[in-house]
Amino acid sequence: MTKIVNHWIGGKTVEGASGTHGPVTDPATGAVTTKVAFASVDEVDAAVAAAKEAFTTWGQSSLAQRTSILFTFRALLDANRDAIAELITAEHGKVHSDALGEVARGLEIVDLACGISVQLKGELSTQVASRVDVSSIRQPLGVVAGITPFNFPAMVPMWMFPIAIACGNTFVLKPSEKDPSASVKIAELLAEAGLPDGVFNVVHGDKVAVDRLLEHPDVKAVSFVGSTPIARYIHTTASANGKRVQALGGAKNHMLVLPDADLDAAADAAVSAAYGSAGERCMAISAVVAVGSIGDELVEKIRERAEKIKIGPGNDPTSEMGPLITKVHRDKVASYVEGAAAEGAEVVLDGTGYTVDGFEDGHWIGISLLDKVPTSAKAYRDEIFGPVLCVLRTETYEEALDIVNASPFGNGTAIFTRDGGAARRFQLEVEAGMVGVNVPIPVPVGYHSFGGWKDSLFGDHHIYGNDGTHFYTRGKVVTTRWPDPADAPAGVDLGFPRNH
Repeated sequence: MTKIVNHWIGGKTVEGASGTHGPVTDPATGAVTTKVAFASVDEVDAAVAAAKEAFTTWGQSSLAQRTSILFTFRALLDANRDAIAELITAEHGKVHSDALGEVARGLEIVDLACGISVQLKGELSTQVASRVDVSSIRQPLGVVAGITPFNFPAMVPMWMFPIAIACGNTFVLKPSEKDPSASVKIAELLAEAGLPDGVFNVVHGDKVAVDRLLEHPDVKAVSFVGSTPIARYIHTTASANGKRVQALGGAKNHMLVLPDADLDAAADAAVSAAYGSAGERCMAISAVVAVGSIGDELVEKIRERAEKIKIGPGNDPTSEMGPLITKVHRDKVASYVEGAAAEGAEVVLDGTGYTVDGFEDGHWIGISLLDKVPTSAKAYRDEIFGPVLCVLRTETYEEALDIVNASPFGNGTAIFTRDGGAARRFQLEVEAGMVGVNVPIPVPVGYHSFGGWKDSLFGDHHIYGNDGTHFYTRGKVVTTRWPDPADAPAGVDLGFPRNH
């Protein structure tokens, strides 16, 4: 019997009532292993109503109560990290070690939320005028929603809900319908930790569920991570409905390699950053810009390393890279490689014919490496979201910088060099939200915020860190004047001196 993933509303599993389901496949075999219920408008409304009801008490709860529950949740999450990683591998396809790393990065944000008291401190100015004080405080918004992608089904939700609920909000999560089970497991752990019913809810579905969250009058803010076209739609639609929005979009992350760089270290970094998670991450390095005469040597070092990567099922401990999430996505990724030569690129490695013995129906694709790629090629212009690395050649740093800054994306970037002055210049001149210096994937730690520039971010706030706290709260300023007890009406003597 096929497993069915249902919604989590008001602290319990709720069977889907719409009659509509979506298939969830095992990417290593191509077999449909699970069905996920798709929410109707009424079911989304029920989740929002449960969250709204829970906010009446959760929004007034003490910081001590909230953080105590989150500490318990953190312990449960740590104890269940293997189980969550297994769900991720079964539905997403990434190797188990990579899935464990995803859970670990989510734990960082839970750690941050456990210490949210520091971020929620207000400010006080005394005696701004005679007996007048001014204070500022931050208060929760109410019901907030998260819409998350398939590539990190545990980590990205944990970039959102721990901070949101620590700040006193209640949360409705709409995870990817391609790998939904991790989100339900997380909901169960939150309930086990003592989170009150309705504070965290999960509804599965497609555009019907998304659009209802974007227009629902009781949803005060929406967080999103996904492709740029959808991020733009989320931002436009939710903003038009009066909501606060942080919508993180796609990327085309560049890695500049200067002539003085350690080429072995740069090649190691390029292979790890381009092909880790099968390239299905918005912080993947998908374009290496080789500056000066080092191009041939660098490409050869990348090729040597890439050819040694072992591709296989994610639950095989010897596998270093798993399959892609769906056959449709696999075929789309392959099309960029198949059309690269006609657009002027040199195909150094072509992984489009790769398969795994015994798993021939899986969504397999091998490593692809394209050299001397023109900026006009689709493989360079588009976010491929697969294990395809483009190498571009320039003569100077200035030319390389111009290529990066001309990109419509501005998520992350990196430079490899031994020259501190060049690195400092790059970090100031490059138009991207996250910069690595000899670090290929500069994802910030939890207490610094994650987010890009240009078409990689829509909205004013980055995700998690201080930006996350500000996004999930709103400021209030209180101006206070109290009469001095010495000015009390005649007949009342509180014992204060009157000679001042």
